[in-house]
Amino acid sequence: MGMGIGISGVVVCFNEEENIERCLKSLTWTDEIVVVDSYSTDNTVSICKKYTDRVYQREWPGINKQKEYAVSLAKNEWVFILDADEVVSEELKEEIIKRLSSDKGKYDGYMVKRHTYYLGRWINHGGWYPDYKLRLFKKQKGYFVGKDPHDKIAVSGDVAKLNGEIYHFTYKDIAHHIRTINSFSDVVANNEKEKERFIIPKMLFKPAIKFLETYVYKLGFLDGIPGFIISVLSSYYVFIKYAKLWEKRFVWHKGLSHS
Repeated sequence: MGMGIGISGVVVCFNEEENIERCLKSLTWTDEIVVVDSYSTDNTVSICKKYTDRVYQREWPGINKQKEYAVSLAKNEWVFILDADEVVSEELKEEIIKRLSSDKGKYDGYMVKRHTYYLGRWINHGGWYPDYKLRLFKKQKGYFVGKDPHDKIAVSGDVAKLNGEIYHFTYKDIAHHIRTINSFSDVVANNEKEKERFIIPKMLFKPAIKFLETYVYKLGFLDGIPGFIISVLSSYYVFIKYAKLWEKRFVWHKGLSHS
């Protein structure tokens, strides 16, 4: 494994036996693979050990802290972060190898395109593509600035964009998508319940704005029925997030919930 280019592939995971092998296979060109697992109860860990001996287990503290910890374990100058349901394309791999050689340290991080496969087709609109993510960065220059449940990486230095893609095999079906919305909105509601202002107006108007943004302005309608479903569920996520914030603020705090 590895091509001597000074890159650590980093993955965090939990119960990803359906995806993790495809993900790790696409990282075998890196100089090491570091996996941090949150005590999976399926075959995730045994699959990971086929590709690396650097498999660690740690309780889940949130996406940003978990990835931050995983990056801290990397031994190389450069870190490439990949989610368990993602794959590095051959074109991106070749581009990274060439650019790190030709750029000679000019940049401290690289944004890559993420192309998502959803409900039987590649999604090209609705804000889902090209969906640039900062995934390749110098370990000493990168840091996490996201708010759970969404991670975000920033870099102290210059950043360039690459043309190659990460393939994202997201929700396996609509039920999975809705479960994720429910889980993510719970996290947001718990984290933001004391901070968010003007909850009711936002709950009333922002879902409709989100649908129009995704389906019309960002051309989601060009992705057919999957594009329509994405737009509706994006709107639903905004609605349920604010509905749960309202519940946390005005129902639970008043002791009106069922015991």
